[in-house]
Amino acid sequence: MSAEGFILDSEFLIRFLCFLIVLCCISILEVRRPRRKLLYSKSRRWLTNLSFGITNAAVVDLGLSFLVIASSFIANQEGWGIFNIIKLPLVFSIPLYILLFDLTIYFQHRLFHAFTPLWKFHRMHHSDGDYDASTGLRFHPVSILISSVIKFGLVLLLGPPATAVLISEVLLNASSIFNHSNWRLSAKLDSALRSFLVTPDVHRIHHSMSKDEHNCNFGFNFLWWDKIFGTYKEKPALSHQSMSIGITEFQGKRCISYLLLLSEPFKTQKKANL
Repeated sequence: MSAEGFILDSEFLIRFLCFLIVLCCISILEVRRPRRKLLYSKSRRWLTNLSFGITNAAVVDLGLSFLVIASSFIANQEGWGIFNIIKLPLVFSIPLYILLFDLTIYFQHRLFHAFTPLWKFHRMHHSDGDYDASTGLRFHPVSILISSVIKFGLVLLLGPPATAVLISEVLLNASSIFNHSNWRLSAKLDSALRSFLVTPDVHRIHHSMSKDEHNCNFGFNFLWWDKIFGTYKEKPALSHQSMSIGITEFQGKRCISYLLLLSEPFKTQKKANL
């Protein structure tokens, strides 16, 4: 079997195993070294957030991620995309696609906040009243669907190798767990990682109830984009232990109930005040 065939046949298994290993490791670390005291029942929150993760994997992500990776094979076979037109070597195309993919996710994230119809779905992610590894699974299926369409378009535009697409998906899933975690990194490790990566302390600020803090730190993997485009905030006005997480009108049952959260975007017409 060729490398391409192996990736196409095994992409879901590879992504799932990497996701499971990262989730288990981070979950243990955030229990051993928690950054904040959780306010809500962890078992109820995890049940809700895992339910969204399973829903997205079963209904949206499983099929569309396969199509995104499969489209990279088609693009390369047909010579579609910028990378194929300029015949970019593999040693350059893989890291370049990873960078451009992450930049796309950064601007996608900003669009989800700026455009009200998209915010209606994305705010469900921000409605979590606590912040830990499970928050990285808490996305509305419509948000995942839109994101998959954007990824599909990027693959057809660039024509990257399937290996680059798979690596990008694995990194995206892993970073979502890591940068949403309640793991308390040492000050030295956090500072070192911030030279290029988004850390939990960086992204937690983005989940603040404060509008000024909420509209910053959009990056997922690399911190460079926030610094380049002026959306980086180093620390919250309050301490990480004291800052308020979530959205004002999503409190109590509204931030925990799976069915309420799933149906919420279809009930409201205007952007919520943070």
